[in-house]
Amino acid sequence: MSDTAIEKSIFNVAIIGAGPAGFYTAGALFRHGSHFKVDMYEKLPAPFGLVRYGVAPDHEKIRNVIKVFEKIASDPMFSYFGNITVGRDISIFELKRHYHAIVFCYGTEADRHLQIPGEELKGCHTATEFVGWYNGHPKFQGTKFDLSHPKAVIIGHGNVAMDVARILCSDVDELKKTDISQHALEALSQSKVKEVYVVGRRGPVQATFTPVEIKEMGELAGGYPVVDPKELELNAASQVEIDDPRSGVARKNLEILKSFINAPSNGRERRFIPRFYRTPIAILGKENVEGVKFEGNLLIGSAHAQQTVGTGIFEQIDCGFLLTSIGYIGLPIEGLPFSSAKGLVPNKVGRVVDGANVVDGLYVAGWIKRGPSGTIGINKEDAQDTVNCILEDLSKLSSAKVSPDQDMVKYIASKGLNPVTFIDWKKIDLAEISRGVHVGKPREKFVTVNDMLSAIT
Repeated sequence: MSDTAIEKSIFNVAIIGAGPAGFYTAGALFRHGSHFKVDMYEKLPAPFGLVRYGVAPDHEKIRNVIKVFEKIASDPMFSYFGNITVGRDISIFELKRHYHAIVFCYGTEADRHLQIPGEELKGCHTATEFVGWYNGHPKFQGTKFDLSHPKAVIIGHGNVAMDVARILCSDVDELKKTDISQHALEALSQSKVKEVYVVGRRGPVQATFTPVEIKEMGELAGGYPVVDPKELELNAASQVEIDDPRSGVARKNLEILKSFINAPSNGRERRFIPRFYRTPIAILGKENVEGVKFEGNLLIGSAHAQQTVGTGIFEQIDCGFLLTSIGYIGLPIEGLPFSSAKGLVPNKVGRVVDGANVVDGLYVAGWIKRGPSGTIGINKEDAQDTVNCILEDLSKLSSAKVSPDQDMVKYIASKGLNPVTFIDWKKIDLAEISRGVHVGKPREKFVTVNDMLSAIT
């Protein structure tokens, strides 16, 4: 097919996942011409993925990116199919019959586990569960969190660990004007947690939280940081790392942590206690979490390539509540190649591969492509890289045998499914905002799928 013919053809693209990667992919396609028809599939009625369900409620400004996504959704060549699970409600085989290209943007929703004794104890949870619970994700509303013990431990040194530490250390007055779910607000108002330990295997230079996140831990009305200067001591290789001009984030993190030494309580009751160079080896307790046993670590090796080795020195932190925040992996979808070892869809720059072979018409973007890393904005460049692959493949994609009937609304209805449209979502959105007005919040989310669907009618 000639370039002119390609430009006049309509290319049907399915995007699986309505988070940042999905919307940035749609936006990149639309920027490259009006001949792209994009249908976005999302298993929940509500779009926006981690922006809605992952961003901390007190980080409302980050959610402003939703305005960008809403503009993309307003394009006449965009359709939204919410409350549809690809791989269950509709198969990849079926989608291939209707679309020239399918882009999988469904993220990495499963947690990595410590794989140590005691993870099955009551009171041991993943940070994903806790975040989903206070952000109103339907999947986690049945989870119960016991906040009656004075000490909590969070394992992990990323931004999510900082988010959950901040929520645990915050005054309810700091949270009640956010969109945190009301049930979580009520539970946190009864919390007896006074000390929050955030523990990682490596040192402060290697921590992956950002300066913005760690700085906030010193600005809370309800809690204050308690930092032991010995925790910030660096070996020679770490000093080389921190002196590297490329290590601006780590250098700023260390400066902030040093500024926390001898921080005054100023009447604040809760304490944020960062700990470094410790590996959890067992979660202690009979039925409920009673503590965590750690082994002390040393870092060995050259700068930027250091590894942890145990010292044989052990310590125990008593606690009744434990959260793990050590990373995420993706889950497979039937009919889509998947690497169990990496927890990702194998790909080359965004083209899905099966072994050494590229799978025509299948692409990935976002975390399921590259792993769970980076800020929301990084997904924009990542999505563009994948779209560039689609553009390069247009001639080949144009020859794909797709159904002449491209009315997916009728096709999905024929399967007995009732997808949520973007107009439907806006009804849910308005209803949530209205619910929030009554309690002085920007919104009060529906926390079950049935309640969301009820708001449409």
